[in-house]
Amino acid sequence: MKAMILAAGLGTRLKPWTLEHPKALVPVGGIPMLERVIIRLRDSGFDRIVVNIHHFGEQITDFLGRKDFGIQIAVSDESGRLLDTGGGILNAEHLLCADGEPFLVHNVDILSDADLRALMQHHSAVGSLATLLVSPRDSSRRIFFDSRMMLRGWENCKTGEYRPENFRPHTRLTPLAFSGIHALSVGFFDAARRLGFGGAFPIMDFYLKACGDDFIGGYREPDLHLIDIGKPETLSLARAEIDRFTTR
Repeated sequence: MKAMILAAGLGTRLKPWTLEHPKALVPVGGIPMLERVIIRLRDSGFDRIVVNIHHFGEQITDFLGRKDFGIQIAVSDESGRLLDTGGGILNAEHLLCADGEPFLVHNVDILSDADLRALMQHHSAVGSLATLLVSPRDSSRRIFFDSRMMLRGWENCKTGEYRPENFRPHTRLTPLAFSGIHALSVGFFDAARRLGFGGAFPIMDFYLKACGDDFIGGYREPDLHLIDIGKPETLSLARAEIDRFTTR
């Protein structure tokens, strides 16, 4: 199996660390976050990984050059322009598409006990264009699924914004939180271009535009434990609870 780790972000909420280092190398329990994600993927059966880089990208390439994880790791270089989550995946097409098999995408700042192998198995069995790992945890941004776990819309609970524009939630839809972990079929690349995506764009923009015509599914893991380490308070929480994420 293959996966992409999104590690190019600026990590502005983690200053002052990110004034001199990439967010991907912030230590959690003495181990860089990127290393934790790579080990989680490797131990789940992934043997080919792509890591995208931008902010202090040379530190990431140096780190990967010093480590031997026993699997194939390639770098997708965005040093010239930060492409956001969707554009970063699109830019790595040549590294992800050769065998025609689906791949996992994992944000580098997500620490979880997710069953990644089960997610990939579900994605392949269902045959969706994308499968988002979701759970019923609290979030200010909710995505809504129908009874077949097909994505139908998105809501920003703080601002009252809905997407797509004509979407409004109702009782037959289930609101869930996105984990920053998702499986994609290689058909994503053609679908993104067909819908006019290119350059820098968030992957959720693609999902919300594609969900009217393409099968964008959800995989619900009710007991998922997850921490987004992208801000100081959650990073401190992750450091305090690291044992929860290293025993599964």
